[in-house]
Parts: sequence; C-alpha cells; structure tokens
Amino acid sequence: METKFGRVGFIGRFKPLHNGGYSLLEAACENANHVLIGIGSSNKYNLRNPFTAEESEEMIRSVLSPRFSNFEIFSVPDFAHVPEFSDGKEWKKYIVDKFGKLDYFISGNDFVRGLLKDDYKLLLPYEIISRDRRVKVRSTEVRVEIARFSDWKNLVPSAVVEYLEKNGIVDRFRNEFGLATLATLSHGINYSEEENLSEQKAHAGEI
Repeated sequence: METKFGRVGFIGRFKPLHNGGYSLLEAACENANHVLIGIGSSNKYNLRNPFTAEESEEMIRSVLSPRFSNFEIFSVPDFAHVPEFSDGKEWKKYIVDKFGKLDYFISGNDFVRGLLKDDYKLLLPYEIISRDRRVKVRSTEVRVEIARFSDWKNLVPSAVVEYLEKNGIVDRFRNEFGLATLATLSHGINYSEEENLSEQKAHAGEI
C-alpha cells in the first residue's frame, strides 16, 4: 500500500538514540514505504561520538525491529576533516550515490539542507511527526546526564537503556569520556539550544 511519503532518507549520529530520534524514525517507518537510515560520523570515535557506528545501529534495531521491517541502515562517514573536502561536496556525492533516488530527504540541519537542496525534495522533521509525538532532546544532553550519573534513562527508549547497560557501554562511556563531557559545561555550552549553521559545519570537520 502506498504511503504519504514513499521512499525517504534520513541521517543522524544517534550518540545515543534518544526519544526525539526514535519519534522521528517511528513516524518515518509508519508513513513511508521504505526508510533509509544513515549513521553519520561513522568513522569517528571521540568526545562527540563516543559510541561506534555498529553500536548506534544496534540501538536503532532494538527499537524498530519489533515493529517494522521497511527500513535499512548503513554507515555515512565524514570527510570534512580532510582540507580539500571541507566544503561538503565529497560528503554530498557519497550521500547521493548511497541513497539513490528518494521521494524525500528528512533533515533539520541547515548545513545538510543547503548541500542537498538541489538533489532531493526536503522535509523538516516536524513535517513528518505529529505535534503530540514531538520530543525535544539532544544526544549531548543525554551524554551529560550519563556523565553526571543523573536521570538519563527517561531521555532514551527503554530498549536503548537495556542495550547500553547490558553491554557495559554506559560504564565505558563514563570511564573514557565522562570527565571530558562534564568539562564542556564549564565552557558555557547550552545543550538545550539548537546548533547554528557555523556549529553544524564545524562539527562535520572534527577529527
């Protein structure tokens, strides 16, 4: 049966997958025939990417697989830390080659939208999620709460909590990145605010 959005693509880092990201993926799977999910920054393991692409994929599968089969997941590396690729064109080429023909590409990232606007019809996340199911949370907020030994579990799906704890990933994150994550708070970073265009572009260039 045809659905409203046909074949759609979406990219996220899912570090970790939180309730907001799940709401978007759930809505996409419910309202599209096929959903292509790219795990961004798949070639990075650092302060902003403290979970591997394989772990991000397992988080996604843990919440979607019980209900859906109309999705596929693949890794999307960053290229912008290489000077000659800092303009995003190599990343754009990779995306268009990997995703192929789409009816829509979902993104609220202005940098990504600027790169792909000539190749895909774009949707903002709120256009596919009903108002009553929208959840505003960022992965950085979840990571801070984990580092604080605070109440992070209400920010992510229960299946993700189970996966992270069962596999010792919470303890690993705290041991490797906990102090550095907390140190970012002293710099006045407000994780409840949306990133601006320059911040979005800068993060694509992190090594």
